[in-house]
Amino acid sequence: MLRGARRTVLNFPSPFLGENWTQRIKFPFCCLIWRLHFPPLLLLGVTCHAVVGSLWRPSLQGNANLLHLSRNRSNPEQGYCERGARLVSSLDFWTLSSENLIAVLPTDPVKENYVRKVKNCVFSIAFPTPFQSRVRLVAVSKEVLEDILDLDLSVSETDDFIQLVSGGKIVFGSIPLAHRYGGHQFGIWADQLGDGRAHLIGIYMNRQGEKWELQLKGSGKTPYSRNGDGRAILRSSLREFLCSEAMHYLGIPTSRAASLVVSDDVVWRDQFYNGNLAKERGAVVLRVAKSWFRIGSLEILTHSGELDLLRMLLDFIIQEYFPLVDVKEPNRYVDFFSIVVFETAQLIALWMSVGFAHGVCNTDNFSLLSITIDYGPFGFMEAYNPDFVPNTSDDERRYKIGNQANIGMFNLNKLLQALNPLLNPRQKQLATQILKEYPVLYYTRFRELFKAKLGLLGKSEGDDDLIAFLLHLMEKTEADFTMTFRQLSEITQSQLQELVIPQEFWALKMISKHKLFPAWVSQYLSRLKSNISDSDSERRKRMTGVVSCVYLRLLIFLLAILSPACASSSPEFLMMYFASVNPRYVLKNWMAESAVQKAERNDFSEVHLLQQVLRHPFQKHSAAERAGYSSPTPSWARDLRVSCSS
Repeated sequence: MLRGARRTVLNFPSPFLGENWTQRIKFPFCCLIWRLHFPPLLLLGVTCHAVVGSLWRPSLQGNANLLHLSRNRSNPEQGYCERGARLVSSLDFWTLSSENLIAVLPTDPVKENYVRKVKNCVFSIAFPTPFQSRVRLVAVSKEVLEDILDLDLSVSETDDFIQLVSGGKIVFGSIPLAHRYGGHQFGIWADQLGDGRAHLIGIYMNRQGEKWELQLKGSGKTPYSRNGDGRAILRSSLREFLCSEAMHYLGIPTSRAASLVVSDDVVWRDQFYNGNLAKERGAVVLRVAKSWFRIGSLEILTHSGELDLLRMLLDFIIQEYFPLVDVKEPNRYVDFFSIVVFETAQLIALWMSVGFAHGVCNTDNFSLLSITIDYGPFGFMEAYNPDFVPNTSDDERRYKIGNQANIGMFNLNKLLQALNPLLNPRQKQLATQILKEYPVLYYTRFRELFKAKLGLLGKSEGDDDLIAFLLHLMEKTEADFTMTFRQLSEITQSQLQELVIPQEFWALKMISKHKLFPAWVSQYLSRLKSNISDSDSERRKRMTGVVSCVYLRLLIFLLAILSPACASSSPEFLMMYFASVNPRYVLKNWMAESAVQKAERNDFSEVHLLQQVLRHPFQKHSAAERAGYSSPTPSWARDLRVSCSS
């Protein structure tokens, strides 16, 4: 192993992981998981069936008008469109419903919309606040509208649609809700947080039988707004719209974005918290997800001593979103926890594989369904740096990219603390042992992904060192993370062997200047020779292409035969395993900033270009090449900063 390719592992103080975390192990690997250290691994001896199964799981007051829409004609049940039905061409034939939530979970008895401490409920009824000025449609996701919401794209051109997605009107039959939750923010319990500027406007069941929750972000004040104005601005809303869709096409579980609108309403923001208030414009994103419940949804109930409500909410979540867990099983909360631990490890490993730093990994931003939510000051790493922090508000660098796996462990520990009042001593012991398996789950997936990024097949004792060696060279030369791996996918073995790096492979050319680059190339080419029944052309296809849809459908078909229970699940979890690993395009901060600057002038052309490009991130796109999306970061953008101000 190359001396210096690993960093010294330093232990965090005990308070970092809680009072009982007195034992730790060093978790050796490369710079990307710097300081990743956990308690000793205590394997259960038998694998929890839920972990294995999860591998395949994939008189109301308000100030918004009611948009009276008829029930869906294809089915008398609200929010449902029959399987095989055509896309809806008018909102007159499309409905939402909140009944699934409010029929089971208690709502705040106080109906007035003012900031307050809320108790003994999961939701507060709160209506969006319409904009006072003209509203423009910036962009829509055709795929979300058609594939998830059963809406023909032409619907987005109607005034009813603009009113709906801006919070101006509510679909008849739905009651808008704001969710009550708490959370640990930057490691400190923050008590009540909640949807301070978001409204869940209903649930839609589409023609595939999938339920999706629709949420407006930036749609006005709620009881959870604290000192905020309930608004979001164009700058941050555009970033969230683009990134949530980009992550989906990278094969990473995420919330989706259906639309983005902007108004001329003035919103004041201090972007970098330095006293420089500036006028910005209010915007709203329509976000969709299977669920918006997060770790903080449970934490607030435990901290408030509302244990009956905690049990009620947990049973509802298991019944609705965790079909592999039997809600009547006495150990159901342990099984639920094991799935969340497993899928959180998978999710963070996927983030790392594309150089994604979330920026604000608080427990209120960690989904119980292990999808990426709440895009704020995120960033895709450009020059490789394990200390990369996209959020300038993170003074202590807590959420730097190299610490994300540790934070995952911290957050899961907080989830376990929230569950503890409902567990007996034996269940607490089992859950603790499951949590201790998290490092193995994460590390195994991390290794799989980075081996795939290098085109490695099979197993070799030197694989970890080979990966660590490359990352060490990338760090020393400040090579671009995305393009280094992409260009390794495109360059031929003969070009590498001759150490002749064409100018088009500019990221590799940077690394080649390091004196140890020839040694790494020699090790890499030697390892590739051990790939059984492989060729250089197959390697490059494998590293840049996507698994054939025919093969994926065949796999899903076979899975349906072997496990009918999984057949009804979404194939998203399978896609997570079979998507390509080396994209050519990711949403780097400078690309988003360029689109923002134009959008501020009502020029949305680059937003639409980025939509097209990021929909196919593994394919070369001529317009993207002209825009420089696969080129080095332009000089004007090298000092770009983002913050929590949004």
